[in-house]
Amino acid sequence: MNALLDTYPAFPFVLDSGCNDMVVSAEGVEYADWYGGHCVTMTGHCHPHVVAAIQAQAQRLLFYSAAARLAIREQAAEALIAHLAAAGGQRVFFCNSGAEANENALKMAIKATGRMRIAAFAGGWHGRTLLALSATDDHKITSPFAKLLVPALQLPFADLDVLAATDFADIAAVIVEPIQSMSGIRTAPREWWQRLREVTAAAGTWLIIDEIQTGLGRVGTSSGSELYGIQPDAMTLAKGLASGVPIGATVFSASAASAIEQGDLGSTFGGGPLAMAALIATLEVIDNERLIERAVSVGGRLKRSLIGNAVDSVLGEGLLLGLRTRGPAKDLKQHLFERRMLVGASSDPHVLRLMPPLTIKDETIAALECAVKEFGG
Repeated sequence: MNALLDTYPAFPFVLDSGCNDMVVSAEGVEYADWYGGHCVTMTGHCHPHVVAAIQAQAQRLLFYSAAARLAIREQAAEALIAHLAAAGGQRVFFCNSGAEANENALKMAIKATGRMRIAAFAGGWHGRTLLALSATDDHKITSPFAKLLVPALQLPFADLDVLAATDFADIAAVIVEPIQSMSGIRTAPREWWQRLREVTAAAGTWLIIDEIQTGLGRVGTSSGSELYGIQPDAMTLAKGLASGVPIGATVFSASAASAIEQGDLGSTFGGGPLAMAALIATLEVIDNERLIERAVSVGGRLKRSLIGNAVDSVLGEGLLLGLRTRGPAKDLKQHLFERRMLVGASSDPHVLRLMPPLTIKDETIAALECAVKEFGG
């Protein structure tokens, strides 16, 4: 019996190594990674600048908790706040995962407002910790723990009429993703986002933007909040924030941060030196290699080139994309796998997800275009 608990349907090969947009199996077979380790490998696998930063930090100091001030932790916080300036964040708390980042944001909203209800949206997915799970629309993982979850109002996504009719007076926080990835790359118009910010602000309800898949440039702006022109009370990040080193971050506005006191938040490993070095290096790669612009140009190309006999439309923004297929998406997924290309499924049986490194090569793009066209006859 394998000592490792079997929790997820894995690829039918053992992965051994990776370089930029390719991964290599233990047998030496290369696969184009359009899945990105589930939207994590922002700068590609083993980017030399990120690897060098981790190596240098590992030789200097592997770990110390928040009991000590670390210059690299403060530098990482300043760099992240500067990167996200358009979204208005002022203070950051580092943790270890996206679920933990969402848990912290929701917990602080409850403390600050004194309210015990939260709100989220149908199709949203925010994590497996209890508050994050309370906001997640996935019956399979929520139902076993229903009695432990906090009261959560679940609203239809992108519905202006429902938004206008909802009373948020007893809601501590609304949490929402700029693009609903797991449910099939679902988006909402800018007008809806503007109205959501207006009604939550008027009710004294925190607006928490879950940027775990959309942050750092993947959607063609530094954040999804910037994409829609809003400034939340808190935003959460993880996934590609440190190019694959485990990390999470909750970024608070100045007013939200003013309600947080010493002792309200804590994490032994949050803000560890290795993760901070990887975060700084990741932001440097994004800036130096103009990867936000790359996400815009490649995303635009794919939206034009992939529509055909097999694909009705290409959803999403930047390099968080969904291929809406005419037939079952699993058939196209299998076709691409047979051509050594890894893509992501979704809860929509007609949508495949593309979440590749922002460093993806032109030849890798051309190979996908050819394979999709081939499948369409």
